[in-house]
Amino acid sequence: MALYKRGDTWWYKFKHEGLVIRESAGTSDKGIAAKIERKRHNELDEGAKVKRKPKARLQFAVAVKHWLALKRADWSDNNLRIETANFGHLESHFGGMLLSDVTAEDISRYKIERRKQGASPRTIAMEIGSLRAVMRKHRLWADIQPDVKLPRGREDVGRALSADEEHRLLTACKKNRSRSLYPAVLLSLHTGLRNQELRLARWRQIDLIGGGDFPFGSITVGKSKTAGGSGRIVPLSQTAQTCMKEWRTQFPEALPAHFIFPAERYGGVPNDASGYMSEKCLPYSVDPTKPIGSWKVSWTAARRAASVSCRWHDLRHSFVSRMAESQASDATIMSLAGHLSRKMMERYSHTRNEAKRQAISVLDQRSPRKEPSGIVNN
Repeated sequence: MALYKRGDTWWYKFKHEGLVIRESAGTSDKGIAAKIERKRHNELDEGAKVKRKPKARLQFAVAVKHWLALKRADWSDNNLRIETANFGHLESHFGGMLLSDVTAEDISRYKIERRKQGASPRTIAMEIGSLRAVMRKHRLWADIQPDVKLPRGREDVGRALSADEEHRLLTACKKNRSRSLYPAVLLSLHTGLRNQELRLARWRQIDLIGGGDFPFGSITVGKSKTAGGSGRIVPLSQTAQTCMKEWRTQFPEALPAHFIFPAERYGGVPNDASGYMSEKCLPYSVDPTKPIGSWKVSWTAARRAASVSCRWHDLRHSFVSRMAESQASDATIMSLAGHLSRKMMERYSHTRNEAKRQAISVLDQRSPRKEPSGIVNN
């Protein structure tokens, strides 16, 4: 027998003739809940019927369709895209099954199949998380939860770029056909903004004049991944201000509501000598009312040209690590990066080991008296 809490209410769980009984005690008092559990156990021993809840008889594909329709209004476009992709993988395995027939063994087989396809543990965990959300809605997840183990992704994936890598990467971005790649990458390195925060930023969010506390201006983050990230103000460095002022001259008619990095289409420029298209590309269609869709293609090309293996999110790692190098306080770094906890902040700070080592070395200087080097047995 076992008691556990859901919110303020105690629940009990035990087995009766091979059947798992999991019911609410309907009270916030643990002592009363224990009495209710014993009473229920005695009732079953005396022949009382088990109250069975009717299980959802929906096909997995139908349940997913209903779930997406229910959540569409609350999710961002990016979240909807991720969840839709997750369910796309899940449907190939569970699509023909009833949702109520999904077992822990089915999920285990799914994990094995996805690993064979090359999916990372974090990706598989996200996909099973989407499955869990649908099953929870229909009160089916609790029955299999104890037997399902989610894969754990690596926590050390992110890294900070070296000064040489940053230089090579920015040089390659400058030469890239996408004219917005260089200012976007530099701004990310100098502000720590996430890719989505940059992509959706509007001109009204950035101050390029500066003055007062922020002599080189600042950028105010809009909607962010975390509550602590939304609305935070990040000062601009002189380098970032110069870059963004130059970028602003590309859009003389930009309005405050226009996106800093608008949607653009590129085309080749005819070569007067040969008549063929030259390698040079110029934007021929710009829509400032829509954000750029993605830097994925140009970003991949720039990384390859620079021979730098990294993710876009590593630009953020680099920013936080540079702040740590400057001996900025934890509170300052969390405020700039929009983190909610010191634990999350520590994940991004890759340069403090030396500072920690130096701090510990002070203990060796605590006393001029020579300490014993070994253990003395009495």
